[in-house]
Amino acid sequence: MNKFVITTDSTVDLPKEYLQEKQIPIMHLTYTIDGETYPDMEGLSSKEFFDKIRTGSLPSTSQVNPEEAREIMEPFLKEGKDILHIGFSSGLSGSCNSARIAGEELSAEYPERRIHVIDSLSACMGEGLLLYKAIAQKESGKSMEEIFEWIEENKLHVCHNVTVDDLNHLHRGGRISKATAVLGTMIKIKPIIHVNEEGKLVVIGKERGRKSSLHKIVDMLAVQSRGWENDIIMITHGDCIDDAQYVAKLVREKLGVDHVMIHTIGTVIGSHTGPGVVAVFGMGEKR
Repeated sequence: MNKFVITTDSTVDLPKEYLQEKQIPIMHLTYTIDGETYPDMEGLSSKEFFDKIRTGSLPSTSQVNPEEAREIMEPFLKEGKDILHIGFSSGLSGSCNSARIAGEELSAEYPERRIHVIDSLSACMGEGLLLYKAIAQKESGKSMEEIFEWIEENKLHVCHNVTVDDLNHLHRGGRISKATAVLGTMIKIKPIIHVNEEGKLVVIGKERGRKSSLHKIVDMLAVQSRGWENDIIMITHGDCIDDAQYVAKLVREKLGVDHVMIHTIGTVIGSHTGPGVVAVFGMGEKR
């Protein structure tokens, strides 16, 4: 069996310690705030980043380009390893396509090596959940082809249930109109969002009040996951750990899953959600 490495994007939003422990090479997207540009997961702490947004800073983000993807991939090919890349949804970024371009160029130069680039159609810890499953399968002895096939067969079973605290960030990203953002903020409407089967972020509902929205995203996952064995549920948050822990409590009560990973949302995806975002991720029958 050929040796292989699993690579991914910084948008998996898993703890850096976990990624370092598992020796996962990362392609870093970047974010720019107050005139300074940083690699995703680097530069500002989560609190520093979201505090800047709270005081009016407007971050922007940039995708990985083919040259950067190539720089990550090529050293492993030179070592005689194959590559399985789990990419950020093409519905949200061009980074996966950049990795695909780099992979095609490198395949021509290293014809004896295999390179699989997967469009996860997932984001944040939804992409991270696929990576987590892939790592577990690799550690159990699965081949790269077996893991590739499993991800392709199961990636649309990764459920992303999201709520945000401030509608203005969705307006900035073109998800809702200015009028909806203003009115919704006035009457304390909290949107319910998911990543659809095209890998795009879509508003699918609304709840009155924060607690109601937190219950809703867990209730949705409880329905979606019926008949599925979830060994882990992942939760991310935008500098609102108390709300994330409350959601974890609901997950344990309503889904009966004890293993819950909580981590702050990354700076690139957090640029588009703003502070106060909470999302829950698990495997289910339908997104």
